[in-house]
Amino acid sequence: MLAQQILNGLVSGSVYALFSLGFTLIFGVQKLLNFAHGATFMAGAFIAYYCTINGLPFFMAIGFSMLATGLIAILIDLIAFRTLRKRGNAEFPALVSSIGVDLILVSIAQQVSNTQVLNFPFGTFPIQFYNILGLRISLLQIVILVVVAVLVAALIFYLKKTTFGRQVRAVATNERAAALLGVNAQSVYLQTFFIAGALAGLAGVLIGLLFNSIQFLMGEPYMLRAFVVVVIGGLGSVQGAIVASLLLGVAQSLTVAYLPSGLTDAIIFGLLFLVLLVRPNGLFGDINAVAGGTRQ
Repeated sequence: MLAQQILNGLVSGSVYALFSLGFTLIFGVQKLLNFAHGATFMAGAFIAYYCTINGLPFFMAIGFSMLATGLIAILIDLIAFRTLRKRGNAEFPALVSSIGVDLILVSIAQQVSNTQVLNFPFGTFPIQFYNILGLRISLLQIVILVVVAVLVAALIFYLKKTTFGRQVRAVATNERAAALLGVNAQSVYLQTFFIAGALAGLAGVLIGLLFNSIQFLMGEPYMLRAFVVVVIGGLGSVQGAIVASLLLGVAQSLTVAYLPSGLTDAIIFGLLFLVLLVRPNGLFGDINAVAGGTRQ
């Protein structure tokens, strides 16, 4: 029973990681909190759902959803962040602006869905279960774990080993110095927003499949948990976001299994307070470290 709950927690935590990585990436590069990230997550699930029910093959619907949410994230940057970024000291105005964009996207989804809970059609994804070492695991859970592992590895490689990654680290460290070296900061911002949006959209689709439930407020609790993840892991730390997401997923699964369900949020935020008491900068945080996924 314990091992089964840990497995379930790792599956949930891997999706949290996919969602939180985009949130972390944007903060690491721009030092701004994008609270419209939850709405992007929700939009991914909605887009994949409507593509599927209108006859598009499911895996094509996922690809279209990731592309669309990446473009939505770029639009959020252009609307909510770019102008404020040029003025400097934009942290609080950008926070308020992103909340406004979040409310707009949620309102659109509410009208489109008529406030109903949506479900992917039966058979959208094969329902198969396997018994492995005494654990019951579904094909969907296996796919989620593999997909998230591949994407996380690809993102880390992209940030650490490619020219784009070097540009991201340069802009995250010092935008003006990066500009003197010929780095186009605006291009970096657009690319990081696209990656963050695409990852959030995929996470929304996976959650919609995992729980077979899609609704216009589905991104809000995940946005709150993502904030807990990035604080526990260390603001701007990709490695910290991954570890904290898995810890949060396991803690949530064990709490639901062994404690009253009403204590779930209390346990999660208690864990947050405990970590902050011991390590105020998070598990992988370092006040002198470079953000944007470059912390060692």
